[in-house]
Amino acid sequence: MNTPRVVLLAGASGLLGRALGARLNAEGWEVRRLVRRAPAASGEFAWDPAGGQVPAAALAGATAVINLAGENIAAGRWTAARRRLLRSSRIDPSRALARAIAAMPRPPEVFACASAVGFYGDRGDVAVAEDAARGEGFLAELTAEWEAVGAAVEAAGIRWAALRLGVILSPEGGALARLLPVFRLGLGGRLASGRQWMSWISREDAAAAFVHVLATPACRGPLNACSPGPVTNADFTRVLGFVLRRPVVFPVPAFALRVAFGQMAEETLLASTRAIPRGLAATGFRFGQPGLEAALRHELGRPRAGS
Repeated sequence: MNTPRVVLLAGASGLLGRALGARLNAEGWEVRRLVRRAPAASGEFAWDPAGGQVPAAALAGATAVINLAGENIAAGRWTAARRRLLRSSRIDPSRALARAIAAMPRPPEVFACASAVGFYGDRGDVAVAEDAARGEGFLAELTAEWEAVGAAVEAAGIRWAALRLGVILSPEGGALARLLPVFRLGLGGRLASGRQWMSWISREDAAAAFVHVLATPACRGPLNACSPGPVTNADFTRVLGFVLRRPVVFPVPAFALRVAFGQMAEETLLASTRAIPRGLAATGFRFGQPGLEAALRHELGRPRAGS
């Protein structure tokens, strides 16, 4: 009789969490979900990350724990209040889960956490793998702290992995969903010079990467979870316009982005991060959507004519 594979998932209602939960179910995992409301279905457990308590019943018998919790980094200006929220929404859940896991007499085998390529900061044209040093700025510092809190479980002998996600492509949320209305009107264009590199990943590949990490003991520590084909912002906007059959002729000046979004624009929209998924490739992960055009066509339901 096979031992049941049980995963506890925090951040299950988010863009990636919904896709990941469905994929885990399809591959035979029993998925338990931590929710910040009254449970509404079997397998849901209410919790308060700020309070630091994880329901014991949620963790009992869990094979793996995945933490995706965190407020959207690029949702608006980084005011002092917004910075506090961005930090607490990442650090509090990670710390609560790490402490609860480490204290268990029979802990899960693996703690897999979301992270971000923002760890590297603005690196120009330099390609960065997982051994690259931390970059400069609020986002890089926040990401490093986020990872350090989760990595504390290693002292208890638990395997830990942090997936440094690129921009997740989905029409249901995130950067692509915000761009689509503008591009569909034919008003899209590059951001500033367009020379800044974008590390991206399809939502399906992001979910598949987490499943791969759970099943692969060699996956530990930081792992770049982004396509092996990063593109410049100019190329991204050109390909998106091509897929949508719309012109791309209205560039957005850097000064306008800085006026509108302040430091958030500087560290996300204008920063250049060319991350390479060396760790995932070395452990046998294969991307289903490694190329941008094919990934966008898949996500947007726009196959090539005749295909």
